[in-house]
Amino acid sequence: MSIILPSRTSSLSRLNRSLSGKQFDNARFFILVDENTYNNCLAHLVSHVERLQEAEFLEVPVGEECKDMAIAQQLWDTLLESGADRQTVLVNLGGGCVSDLGGFVAAGYKRGIRYINIPTTLIGMIDAAIGGKTAVNVGNSKNQVGFFHQPTITCIEPSFLNTLPDEEMFNGTFEMLKTFMIGDPDRYRELCNMILGGNLDIQPDMIAACADIKNAVVKKDPNDNNIRHILNLGHTFGHAIESFSHQPNQNPLGHGLAVGAGLICALYLSVEKLGLPQDCLDQYRAVAKKFMPIPHYSLQDTETLLSFMRNDKKATIDEDRNTIINCVLLQQIGAPVIDLPISENEIRQALLRMD
Repeated sequence: MSIILPSRTSSLSRLNRSLSGKQFDNARFFILVDENTYNNCLAHLVSHVERLQEAEFLEVPVGEECKDMAIAQQLWDTLLESGADRQTVLVNLGGGCVSDLGGFVAAGYKRGIRYINIPTTLIGMIDAAIGGKTAVNVGNSKNQVGFFHQPTITCIEPSFLNTLPDEEMFNGTFEMLKTFMIGDPDRYRELCNMILGGNLDIQPDMIAACADIKNAVVKKDPNDNNIRHILNLGHTFGHAIESFSHQPNQNPLGHGLAVGAGLICALYLSVEKLGLPQDCLDQYRAVAKKFMPIPHYSLQDTETLLSFMRNDKKATIDEDRNTIINCVLLQQIGAPVIDLPISENEIRQALLRMD
């Protein structure tokens, strides 16, 4: 896998050079978009990447709705009807949902074709488009069916961020905080100070640093068997919070905002179980409040959240067929501990004390 990181030279111009190489001589390109990237990003891409000017495009719904097996089936049918062969390259132009779905479709079609991720959201640039995890959702549970299938190229072009509303930048900023929390304490402190000082001007060098951390972890553990679990900090709670928020009569949260809320729970338990200093939790909670009101849950709500967590793909089953919910916690900023079993009472306590 090759990652084209932001630099003084346009990432799209470097992608154009790559696609002119011999490995793509016989390639036929399809570009996967949603309504947002069709309207805001597609023209910019093809005007800068000559090799894609004759590509066909495939459009899917915006957001988690697209990560559905029926939509994957429709895309496979379209590729087959169009005569797409093993030399076909699928270009995923969009956020994390588009790259998740597109990678899944590429992994399954003809037992695996090449694909390229061009993330257009901050969360995609620093996390979702890197690492080769592909998936669709099943029922109300996220990412339950998928493949490990690495992109041939991930091209990170920060100019696409200019098309985003503030909330999408907030989603990505929480994933950036998580990544620096586990991999770069100095950058984490710098980002916290920026946010608390009212500055949310994310620079390309911070995006590149975050992408490098994610890529380094993936290289050590491409199939997510051990060390890659550190990337799940905040996600066991976050996925449950996200699913809960999409129920009737709730306020839907984007993935990053839900992970941001989940990080409060993870840091609370880190203080209680591993001795993380209390001021780390206090500082992070103050940062989170800059972007969203902290969710407040009743005891009854925690039972619903627990039901989502029991179905989390990171949960395990013991010899007595009991579900064990595992979390990543922190001994200190930059020192994560993976796969710690957390009791349901501890989970309830963390959820009830979020705000």
